[in-house]
Amino acid sequence: MDILACPIDKYHPLELYVFKEEEEVVEGIIVCPKCLRWYPIRDEIPEMLPDELRNRKEDIEFLVKWKEKVPERILLEGKPFNLSEK
Repeated sequence: MDILACPIDKYHPLELYVFKEEEEVVEGIIVCPKCLRWYPIRDEIPEMLPDELRNRKEDIEFLVKWKEKVPERILLEGKPFNLSEK
């Protein structure tokens, strides 16, 4: 996390929200507080892809699955997808 920056606007530092942790973070999200882009962590792998390579359906399902733990601003305003546009 110390070296990660947002791939879109290069902002640093990013915020980490851990949803499931074992020896490593298994599931969670990385958030850019500047542009409100969020990047899922699935199966211990951060998916920091540009918007055009993201899968809307999978990302929305991820938000719904972890809705209770995702910050409200990401649920409502997160980019590239959020639950307000569902």
